[in-house]
Amino acid sequence: MPEHKYLKSPPNLTGMPPGVPYIIGNEAAERFSYYGMKSVLTVFMAHYILNQSGVLAPMQENEAYMYTHYFVFGVYFLPILGAILADGWLGKYWTILSLSIVYCLGNLTLACMATSWGIAIGQRTMLAIGLFLICLGAGGIKPCVSANVGDQFGESNKHLLSKMFGWFYFSINAGSFISSILCPWLLANPKWGPGWAFGIPGIAMVIATLFFWGGRKKMVHVPPAGLSYLKETFSKEGLITLARIAMVYVFILVFWALWGMSNGAEWTLQAEKMDLHWMGMNLIAAQVQTANPILILIFIPIVNYVIYPAIDKVFRLTPLRKIGIGLYITALSFVVIVWIQGQIDTGLKPSINWQLLAYVILTLGEAMVSITGLEFSYTQAPNSMKSSVMALWLLTVASG
Repeated sequence: MPEHKYLKSPPNLTGMPPGVPYIIGNEAAERFSYYGMKSVLTVFMAHYILNQSGVLAPMQENEAYMYTHYFVFGVYFLPILGAILADGWLGKYWTILSLSIVYCLGNLTLACMATSWGIAIGQRTMLAIGLFLICLGAGGIKPCVSANVGDQFGESNKHLLSKMFGWFYFSINAGSFISSILCPWLLANPKWGPGWAFGIPGIAMVIATLFFWGGRKKMVHVPPAGLSYLKETFSKEGLITLARIAMVYVFILVFWALWGMSNGAEWTLQAEKMDLHWMGMNLIAAQVQTANPILILIFIPIVNYVIYPAIDKVFRLTPLRKIGIGLYITALSFVVIVWIQGQIDTGLKPSINWQLLAYVILTLGEAMVSITGLEFSYTQAPNSMKSSVMALWLLTVASG
């Protein structure tokens, strides 16, 4: 691998590094691909899958949910493998590029399920192969991409790292929000169907991979640590560092568990018992949770360019202080939820505006905790363990 052609350390810059747009563009397209595919996966298995004779043979809903959960578990478990490859052997760039190709092959396999030969082979077989390849690809690149963002910054521009992780998180949510609307529509439309519902995410992943490859000469390629990766990981200093980071992660685990309730059944079931009339429309309870991705896109620039600078004028905001404030704000959202439930339990039907207020508060907390968690994980990790610590961070996210 011709590492000698590329930058191995950040140049002395005061502005944004030139490789950053390629990483952000890649992340937006990859998240579009992943969440678009995931948004139709369970519905496809429960309502659209065919047998080898081309006859509709859907799974039971419980079986479809089980396969989806196994898939998501794999995506969040395999970052450990990607981190070891990146930190110890291939380096972040080559790990991302090689596993992105595997990822593309997985998407291609899913898109080909709707073809005549895909049906002949067996859509369940094609589905299993495709999801396995996507698990390897999506899971393996997860910790490397966020660590690769941090690698682009040196001492002269590290003050921009917080804003950069904000825009990184923005790209994740923008890509996922758009595809989560588009792909279910493609699946439900007979003109397009499963082939396009899985094919469009596949095209997005090819674009993501090509865009990332196109920025190879602009990016910093930090070499892998090799054997020193294991030595540093299991050294006294390495273990102390990991223990210190893990102590912070305990609190962040609580945040993601609470966040998971808002994006799961609990808040949706509560919304079903509320007055869903909002701004002249009658909402569906499941639609209310879309407030979170919309609000996070609004709050990220507000937090980065308004709230943080204002607080910094009063006292210095460290990453731990940001996380602490975000946790308190998150707790306030559940005060609202508990109050709503109290109203429901007394026989009242409160307005959905109250739950939307809880989403506003929760999402503000998310903008402070989640983005800062990325920054904290990167800056606190030893140089040879950046991807590995990001993999541990992703395990906390999985709790949600």
